[in-house]
Amino acid sequence: MDKAENLVADIEALGAKLAKAKAMIASRFIGQERVVDLTLSALLCGGHGLLIGVPGLGKTRLVESLSTVMGLDGSRIQFTPDLMPADILGSEVLDESGGKREFRFIEGPIFCQLLLADEINRASPRTQSALLQAMQEKRVSIAGKERELGVPFHVLATQNPIEQEGTYPLPEAQLDRFLVQIDVEYPDRDTEKAIILATTGIEDGEVRQVFTAQELLDAQTLLRRMPVGEAVVDMILDLVRACRPDDELSTLEVRENVSWGPGPRAAQALMMTVRAAALLDGRLAPTPDDVIDMARPVLMHRMALSFAAKARGETLGDLIDSVVAQVGKSEAAA
Repeated sequence: MDKAENLVADIEALGAKLAKAKAMIASRFIGQERVVDLTLSALLCGGHGLLIGVPGLGKTRLVESLSTVMGLDGSRIQFTPDLMPADILGSEVLDESGGKREFRFIEGPIFCQLLLADEINRASPRTQSALLQAMQEKRVSIAGKERELGVPFHVLATQNPIEQEGTYPLPEAQLDRFLVQIDVEYPDRDTEKAIILATTGIEDGEVRQVFTAQELLDAQTLLRRMPVGEAVVDMILDLVRACRPDDELSTLEVRENVSWGPGPRAAQALMMTVRAAALLDGRLAPTPDDVIDMARPVLMHRMALSFAAKARGETLGDLIDSVVAQVGKSEAAA
């Protein structure tokens, strides 16, 4: 077979394996297929995910299931107001064993492959910043020495709505390091009924490993080999640039309501996530519909409304939908 045929075969094989992984996760995290797809997309793209929702919606349960199914060494940190950076990264201690006095480094919970940062916005900004280098460079600098983290390394953070008491907003630089924002909504009535029946009995859903860490790395490499058509690339660029209030492509609505817009990292994130969306749907290449589908998860945390827009009751979700509709019309006309 030539390279194109090999690529098609590899993508189809990975798609089948991903379908098995999704079915396994669904046995413990019932319903919420959109949430599962977005979380898997973050892992397939080699990125991080921010899950936002009120307590009790199963966010922690989802991440724990993912750790098992994807074959990753998982670790969990419960973020609290008194948590310190050393509690995450680790620290050096004076070791006097063996007749010698020397400093020994004790690794913190961040030295893993899949980190669950639970209720990340309950910690102070100083502690939240301990994750910045780790999320971007996959290593940390401690006591003058750079230390590599797990391979692969992913952060899946859960966040309570900012209106709740005792929370701190995440810095914009840290928000930008999350590939996608995943909003976890309340389940519908039928889904909630299935949840309470499945989780209040003697037996709970069991998950088994489907991937290994190396297979996930191979999947991330394969994802980057997926072709992306010129129309999709142009739509990504037009969409991201149209969301910037000082760009010539932006509309009056954006200029009046947006304080700051998405940077180039948003375009990179869209390029990766549209491929993941196609792969999870069993397709060989993304389409403009995938750009529309991934616009909110990629852009919501990379933009900010002006004070006046917030006062008028405007929402980022509605604004992004409006920009997507306008860009879609322009692409269709072209």
